[in-house]
Amino acid sequence: MAKVGKRIRAAREGLDRNKLYALDEALALVKERATTKFDESVEIALNLGVDPRHADQMVRGVCLLPNGTGKTVRVAVFARGDKADEAKAAGADIVGAEELVAEVQAGKIDFDRCIATPDMMPLVGRLGKVLGPRGLMPNPKIGTVTPDVTTAVNDAKGGAVQFRVEKAGIVHAGVGKASFDTDKLSENIKAIVDAVIKAKPTGAKGTYLKRVAISSTMGPGLKIDPSTVSA
Repeated sequence: MAKVGKRIRAAREGLDRNKLYALDEALALVKERATTKFDESVEIALNLGVDPRHADQMVRGVCLLPNGTGKTVRVAVFARGDKADEAKAAGADIVGAEELVAEVQAGKIDFDRCIATPDMMPLVGRLGKVLGPRGLMPNPKIGTVTPDVTTAVNDAKGGAVQFRVEKAGIVHAGVGKASFDTDKLSENIKAIVDAVIKAKPTGAKGTYLKRVAISSTMGPGLKIDPSTVSA
C-alpha cells in the first residue's frame, strides 16, 4: 500500500470521505486545502450512466466557462489568406497552412487548442493520429472547425472547455483556479454540469448524472451532492 505523505494526511483531516457535500461547502474546503506554492487548478469529475463503447452513448461537447479557466491557452489555427489574417487579429498564437501541418507531423506541437477552417480539413485530416490522442483534433461538433475563426479563437482564449467522456463513463474538466472566489468557481461548475447534462446522448438509460466530485490539483477529492450543482 502506498505511503501517504504528511501534507496529504493534513489535507484530509476533518473531511468525511463518504459525505455528500453541498457545492459551496466543498469549494471552501478545497480552497482551504490548496496550500502548494503554485495556484492549483480546481477540477471536477462527473460519473455518468453511459457506456461510451456504444456510439449512441458518447458524450462530448464544449462549455464556455463564465469566469474563464485562469489558464493561458495557446491557440493554433489552420487557415489561409483572409482567414489567416482574421485569426492573427483575433489573437491566435500560431497560424499556418501546409507549413503548420508539416511542423505538427514532425512532432512540434506548441499549442493547447487547435482550430481549422473547413477548407483546411483535407490537410488537417492527415494529422488525426498525432492530434487525436492529445484531444486536439479540430471537430465541427465542438466548434473548432468553423469559418468564424474570430469567435473560435476568442472562445478558446476566454475559457471554452472541451469535454469528452472517458472509457469508465467519467468526464473530467478544469473549472478554474484555487485563487478564484467561491462564487466564480460555483458559476463555472454549474455551467459545465449544465453543458454535460444538455449533451445527454439518446442511448443513455437510467440515472445519467450518478456522482460528482471536485478537488484541487494536489488536494483530496470531495463528493458533491448532485442537487447542489444544477445551474
